[in-house]
Amino acid sequence: MKQTTPAAASQQARNQDARTAREPVSRVQGPQQSDQAQAGPQSNPAPVQPDSLQGSQQGSQQDSPPPIIQVRNLEKTYSTARGALTLFQGLDLEIQAGEMVAIVGQSGAGKSTLLHILGALDAPTAGSVHCASVNVARLSERQAAEFRNREIGYVWQFHYLLPEFTARENVAMPLMARGLRKPEALEAAANWLREVGLEDRGDHRPGELSGGEQQRVALARALVNNPRLLLADEPTGDLDAATAGLVFDLIERLHATHGLTSILVTHNLDLAARCTRTLRLEAGRLETGRRVETGKQEARGPEAGRPESGRLEPGGRDGGTAAG
Repeated sequence: MKQTTPAAASQQARNQDARTAREPVSRVQGPQQSDQAQAGPQSNPAPVQPDSLQGSQQGSQQDSPPPIIQVRNLEKTYSTARGALTLFQGLDLEIQAGEMVAIVGQSGAGKSTLLHILGALDAPTAGSVHCASVNVARLSERQAAEFRNREIGYVWQFHYLLPEFTARENVAMPLMARGLRKPEALEAAANWLREVGLEDRGDHRPGELSGGEQQRVALARALVNNPRLLLADEPTGDLDAATAGLVFDLIERLHATHGLTSILVTHNLDLAARCTRTLRLEAGRLETGRRVETGKQEARGPEAGRPESGRLEPGGRDGGTAAG
């Protein structure tokens, strides 16, 4: 019988420790593995690796979480009287959960179209669009509607509130569309109005609210279903500079406190610079990770920026283009 030298036994133990370090943390070792780990002379134990080294070995083997949005080879082509108009060709995009990403670019570059495709409001000509683990490019119209109501909150440049209903009723609409009884839906809506500082405006109709208040109601409506994704298309585009900064403050706070992944289309580079990343859409492609220069505006949009001070007070009469 071949005898094992102390040096060989020590090497065997080190090899076993290395194999053990590469095992997933959640795996439970069985009796056989425990017996093998005890092999070798007791007088020559394998050297214990530092915690930092063990952590690096384990971490290198663990896959990073998949992105919540993953776009591959996206193409979008429209048929026009002058021929085919291609907005995107071979566009790729990855966004991790918890990011707040701004998309900037000139008018007509396709920013809103990209947002519509990500939110299952429009379909690509080719490519895959995985959003919240669902390939939205393959959803039927009914499936897309269910997906939007469950996973996505939308905020547009115009609030699109129903004028004949109160602010509380407008916020409750998505809940009632999912089948929640009206009393419960109105109670949840009241809580969300309190979240955006408008608890005392619940019985007001949109025409009785200022532009900033209307947009805050629209934001509450977008989040009342507790979606994972917030998609905002020029959410401050109709607001004056001071109100735009305050509404963006609110978006940032809700993004953080509710664990959202947010994508904002904007022409305001100062606000875009406050996001996790800023992507520029140009010539049908996204320039990823590009830093935008602050203090400037895109081709259109108000001269919006973050005010030096101020916050949204409950029921405050923030500015905007609407009457009130």
